[in-house]
Amino acid sequence: MFGGSPSGSWWSFVRFDEERDRPQISRGLLRRVGQYARPYRHAIILMLGAILLGSLLGLLPPLLLRDLIDHALPHAGSQGNLTRLSLLAGGMIILPLLTGLLDVFQRKHSSQVGEGLICDLRGALYDHMQRMGLRFFTNTKAGELISRLNNDVIGAQRAVTGTLVSIITNIVLLCITLAIMISLEWRLTILAVLILPLFILPARRIGRTLRDITRQQLEANSAMNAMMNETLNVSGALLVKLFGQRQPEVDKFTNRARIVRDRGVDQAVLFRWFFLGIGLASAIGSALVFWVGGSLAIHGGLSVGTLVAFTAYLTQLYNPISALTNARVDLATSLVSFERVFEVLDLPIEIREPANPVVLEQVSGQVRFDHVSFSYFEIPAEAAIALSARDRPPSPLPVDDGAQANGSIPLVHVPPRYWALEDVSFVVEPGQMAALVGPSGSGKTTITYLLPRLYDVTRGQIMIDGHDVRDLPLDTLAHEIGMVTQETYLFHDTIAANLRYARSEASDAELEAACQAANIHDLIMQLPEGYATVVGERGYRLSGGEKQRLSLARVILKDPRILVLDEATSSLDSNSERAIQIAMETVMRGRTTLVIAHRLSTILQADTILVLEHGVLREQGTHEVLLAAGGLYAELYTTQFAGDEQKTNAEVGAERT
Repeated sequence: MFGGSPSGSWWSFVRFDEERDRPQISRGLLRRVGQYARPYRHAIILMLGAILLGSLLGLLPPLLLRDLIDHALPHAGSQGNLTRLSLLAGGMIILPLLTGLLDVFQRKHSSQVGEGLICDLRGALYDHMQRMGLRFFTNTKAGELISRLNNDVIGAQRAVTGTLVSIITNIVLLCITLAIMISLEWRLTILAVLILPLFILPARRIGRTLRDITRQQLEANSAMNAMMNETLNVSGALLVKLFGQRQPEVDKFTNRARIVRDRGVDQAVLFRWFFLGIGLASAIGSALVFWVGGSLAIHGGLSVGTLVAFTAYLTQLYNPISALTNARVDLATSLVSFERVFEVLDLPIEIREPANPVVLEQVSGQVRFDHVSFSYFEIPAEAAIALSARDRPPSPLPVDDGAQANGSIPLVHVPPRYWALEDVSFVVEPGQMAALVGPSGSGKTTITYLLPRLYDVTRGQIMIDGHDVRDLPLDTLAHEIGMVTQETYLFHDTIAANLRYARSEASDAELEAACQAANIHDLIMQLPEGYATVVGERGYRLSGGEKQRLSLARVILKDPRILVLDEATSSLDSNSERAIQIAMETVMRGRTTLVIAHRLSTILQADTILVLEHGVLREQGTHEVLLAAGGLYAELYTTQFAGDEQKTNAEVGAERT
């Protein structure tokens, strides 16, 4: 379409930089995470309360053990205390029961918070993606978006319900444990704390590497998901089979799966090294306490029960210290997922709702293009997105500060030969039909994309009933403009569900009326399940002509004032082609219509013909006027449409008889 391949310095993309600086914990990031957690603050408080109370109960068994050894069991000078022994034994049963009940309570609220966060984040992500312009989806791999909706959202949820909760719990648990240990024996407590530097060293050594591996693992998962999405749908699978690329695709997928595996192994081994260092530090501390405490017990400075209880608390001291030593690393690592979610949520929306929308009570359907220029490459510099470094083109374009999109966003400048449309002006009056004619790459499809604001014009205006489409609500454009594209898309659902996508409240009678108008009702009724027939992935259980007629029926059900049609019938058999032509004539009746015309019969019906070449409107007028002018249209007529004339005349004659 644009006469060349991207090279030099004329392409710029704003993209997610997957290899940017390592994640940093900032107040802004934590505040933003807190905004998503705020609706669940009561559940989080109850969850934290249950965790802390359970942790406190978990600190009691060593004290029971101390009392058992020092007071309940017989020793020199004492016969023991059976009543005390019974109470202590009962306490050892009651404590686990209470702890278990608290754990059930905590898990209930934890799952409510976690699943709620996942639901909220997925909803926010999906809503934002649906607001993105078409340019976003043409430059983004669907598999990577799915990865953000799945893997990263779950990772973000763990940051709140796992890491943040763990940090708070461990801080409180550490303080209480230290207080108990000081009350038991302050000298041994100081000795136990002196080995803290041994915990910090492995955390500093391993933490940064672990964080980087986590990001690499997320990126590798995204790449693997993207490939699965591309090759495991019907179109991708068909392409693989037709070109005999099964083994290369299997090899490519295996390589990506191996990268995911290797990062997982690296992460697991690194964790083991980390815990080895922490475990060694704990062992050193425990050995010192055993030796010093044992010496005190031998010399009568410490009871045996106190020593046993103190050593039991050592583990409960070192575990939270181990967790808190690596708290910054754990938090930064878990917040990687939140950052990746926010990267999508922060993407600028190219096609925005107008600040002061114009509400049209009734749409007449006048369409005006006023000096419209558009380039797929001269774009708002913040708008086009590629999710990974693999997707970005080679080098950036200079920003043209003078050019503005809708008066506010700086544009990237490109040479004139890359314009898809250049200074195009025409008017289609209400109820008229305009046929778009021209060679491939002339800008016909671009015009049909600009009218419903799938893209915004680079320069000029597109108006409906005298109002700039950028001033009309997007819902109004969607409701008043019906579009049937060359590539018909159907959901993997029933025929009725696909039709009701245009109007969910439509009755069965309305569905049948729309299908009769689209010349598809009789065929549907021949199917075993009629309108309840499932069409398959992307409608692959139906033929091309059947899908197009269903698409036309869907537009009829929508009942828009303006129609945009791509009359792509060249690949269909004559019966399907004629059926679609009859259906299209029914759909277009009384509506303003822009149709990309491939057949002479359609062109002859047009009130005006727009002849495009290389993005420029070369000619416009009726068939007779343009043919007499002897210009580009006359040339196209000779090379493309003359063969249709005899067939068209025969069809017209048959209709008259």
